[in-house]
Amino acid sequence: MMANSLLDLLIQKCESHPDYGRYTELFNRLDPSAPPQIELVQRAAPPILMRGKKLGIFSGSFNPLTLAHTQMVEDTVAKYELDELLLLLAKANVDKSVFGLPLAARLLTVRKYAESQQAFSVGVSSHGRYIDKVVALKSIFPPDTEFHFIVGYDTLVRIFDTKYYTDFHAELQEVFASARFIVANRAEADIQTIASFMAQSNIRQYAAYVSSLLLPDVYAYMSSTEVRELLARGEAIEHLVPPSILTMLDVCPSNNKKAHIG
Repeated sequence: MMANSLLDLLIQKCESHPDYGRYTELFNRLDPSAPPQIELVQRAAPPILMRGKKLGIFSGSFNPLTLAHTQMVEDTVAKYELDELLLLLAKANVDKSVFGLPLAARLLTVRKYAESQQAFSVGVSSHGRYIDKVVALKSIFPPDTEFHFIVGYDTLVRIFDTKYYTDFHAELQEVFASARFIVANRAEADIQTIASFMAQSNIRQYAAYVSSLLLPDVYAYMSSTEVRELLARGEAIEHLVPPSILTMLDVCPSNNKKAHIG
C-alpha cells in the first residue's frame, strides 16, 4: 500500500518490523478490567535489583515520541540521580483514545530510542491511573524502591482531579506513600504556575512530594500534536523528534522544510 503521508509511512515501517505482531498481541493480552499489570519489553543494564534504589517512570502516550519527552527524561535522570528510568506506555489512558500511531508502533519507536540509553527500560501497562501503576510496579521491583513519576503540568492537574477517584484523599495518600512526582514546565505553565497549583488548600498537603524540572522554552512548547500535523503535511520534523524516529523513516535533513525520504 502506498503511504499517503509521512505518518502513514512511519506506521508502515513499524508494521513491517519483526516485533510489531508480538507487541500487538501484548497489548491485546493486557486486560484493564483485571488487576493492574506492567510488562517490561526492554530492561536497563544493569537493572534495579536491590532495595531502596530510585526508579524514574515516564508514562506517556508517545504519539509520537518527541525531543521534549527525551529531554525531560534525560534531564531528570541526571538531576535526580535515578538508578533506572522506565518509559511506560499504558493500554488504557484515562483521557485519550487511540488515534495517530497504533500502540504497537508507539512501543517500537520508544524502544528504538531507549536502545541507546543504558539506564532505560521500556514497558507497557494495563492501567492508566497512577495508583494502579504503583500497584503493578510493586509486584516487579524490589521492596522499598523509590518511584519517581515524571510528568508534565497538564498531567499534574489530572492527578488531582477528583473525578478520577472514589475516595480522593485516601487514594492519593496511597499513591504518595510510595511515589514522588517530578513535574516539567510546559508552554502554558512555568515553575511558578506549578508551585501555585500545589499551594491550593485542598492539595497543599501533597506539595512536599512534588518537585519541578525546568525545561528550556524550545522544549516546553513542543508537542506530539505538532509532529503529527507536520507528518501529515510531509514537512520536516527533524527539530522535534529524536534521531531514532528519523532513522525509522529514513529521513534526510533538508533546508526547504520538506522531509526527504531515502
